[in-house]
Amino acid sequence: MSKLQLRGVRKAYGATVALRRGDMKLDRGEVHVLIGSNGSGKSTLCKIVAGSVRPDGGEVLIDGRSVEFSGPNDARKAGIGIFYQELSLAAHRTVAENICLAALPVSGGVFVDRAKVAETARRYADLFAEVAGTGFSLDATVESLRADQRQLVEIMKTLATEAPILIFDEPTSALDRAQVDCFFGILRRLKEEGRSIIFISHRMDEIFAIGDRVTVMRDGETIETDRIADTDHDAIIRRMVGEKGELAPPAEAANDAASGGGQVILKVEGFSGPGFSNIGFEVTEGEIVGFGGLHGQGQSAVLRALFGATPGNSGSVVLDGRSMSAARPRAAIREGFAYISGDRGRDGAIAGRPILENVTPIHFLKNRLALARPSHLRNKALPALEALKTKYAGLASSINSLSGGNQQKVIIARWLIDRPAVLLLDDPTKGIDLQTKTDLFALIRELAAEGMAIVLYSSEDAELLNNADRILVFNSGAIARELTGSDRTRYNLYHAAYEAA
Repeated sequence: MSKLQLRGVRKAYGATVALRRGDMKLDRGEVHVLIGSNGSGKSTLCKIVAGSVRPDGGEVLIDGRSVEFSGPNDARKAGIGIFYQELSLAAHRTVAENICLAALPVSGGVFVDRAKVAETARRYADLFAEVAGTGFSLDATVESLRADQRQLVEIMKTLATEAPILIFDEPTSALDRAQVDCFFGILRRLKEEGRSIIFISHRMDEIFAIGDRVTVMRDGETIETDRIADTDHDAIIRRMVGEKGELAPPAEAANDAASGGGQVILKVEGFSGPGFSNIGFEVTEGEIVGFGGLHGQGQSAVLRALFGATPGNSGSVVLDGRSMSAARPRAAIREGFAYISGDRGRDGAIAGRPILENVTPIHFLKNRLALARPSHLRNKALPALEALKTKYAGLASSINSLSGGNQQKVIIARWLIDRPAVLLLDDPTKGIDLQTKTDLFALIRELAAEGMAIVLYSSEDAELLNNADRILVFNSGAIARELTGSDRTRYNLYHAAYEAA
């Protein structure tokens, strides 16, 4: 009998289907690997098992018994511990407190037992003592730690649950080789004790080093499960790709500039900063260069750094023949950069303010306006909004009154009033509807045809394959491979991302 079994588990968020059919069997004493591209349903499946997401249908069984969890506490009581891809640590609390966070020991039923906390935390911290690095101690606050040390604390917290079923969702993304080896040694010992482990990773070498079986997921469905010993890298990637291995017909034929004959607008050499290193590429007039690879491999970090949103960058950036160093977004805008993020709340919408105010701030900045007549601003804003087919009641309406897709159109429109030289697109279609995506990419291709240089990062493979003239595949903060011409296939995109990992 399997320790854990999932049968036809489903989950949708409105019209977005996150999980169509999740099937899986986890045996005792097994490390079972889940693999799939961004958005394939892996994390949703694990969150359902851990009780943080309630399924719309299907069945979850533990030791052959059907279970339904009202929340994470129910799942913990049933013997499930999880490491979330997005770390869930208390930044201002100590390492020891975070390790014991899932079940803080108490004395007298009221007060935290500090001695017990220290004793428990020490037991798990000692497992990583040789690889934790300088500055790591039980008394240190989590906010003072490096990214790899914080990830180790999250692993220790998961292990401290002592759960018979453990789920690790990309636990090694910030770890170095020695830390990974230490962690894998611990997992092997847990497996020998009969613990059951679900392991998600995008690093192909890790999958073959630690896994017993591998389940491939694609487009929200379980595709196939194999013993690790009976498969190989290429077979796994082909199952991830499915029938969509080839490049879909592009909506527009590549222009002469995009195929290498245009003037170089942006040239980046030896560009390094937080989350990326030694990045080099060129973008010619009228070219769309895509940033591909798995989510969080440095693509967004490079775009934000070029825009001056993150400090401490080094290397050479030449824009239209001029060497530049955009230490702040204000300077980057005046130099000719535009930046559009898929995170509207953080990087885009001015919440609670009218649509007119949301469309025109870049126009004010680039033209150094102190005052402007409303009629002048309306004349500037309306053509940009109409180009994107934006639906709104009036320019005086709050941006909060619009749908997510129309909010994104307003944010994009602000850059169309005074055209930039380079358009940086940071996963711009995240969370918007299909029609808005269609309108947006039609406009992007029009802008490229008019000579604008465009850099596009998208977490959706089809968006890159159908719109980018070249694709630079990122892994671990570096460019692993460039895909051009007929090499721009889904298979090659996956192979470059996973094989390089």
